[in-house]
Amino acid sequence: MQLLKSILGGGGNNVSAADAQSLINGDNTPFILDVRQPEEYRAGHIAGSRLIPLDQLGQQMNQLPQNRTILCVCASGSRSSFAARQLERAGYTVANLSGGMMAWQRAGLPVKKGSK
Repeated sequence: MQLLKSILGGGGNNVSAADAQSLINGDNTPFILDVRQPEEYRAGHIAGSRLIPLDQLGQQMNQLPQNRTILCVCASGSRSSFAARQLERAGYTVANLSGGMMAWQRAGLPVKKGSK
């Protein structure tokens, strides 16, 4: 938990692709929320992520775990930043992948293609 606090600080902070990968590989694995559109998700996403497009987040927020950090992901970090703020206001502990999937791919991290 200390690693998480040192990386996230007050919650809702941006994390780099490398820090996100460390969180994913750590003991307190975050729930990875991809807020892009289905066609973007199918083109390449982080393995184990869950797709809830940003425009559906309000209606589907109750499907998210309250007891885990939610790592928000989009293409560039803009939509996911908005989602992170929305979730933080609703009481969730959140982080935003700075630079989104573009930064993830630039860092050479694994991308899964398809709908699952």
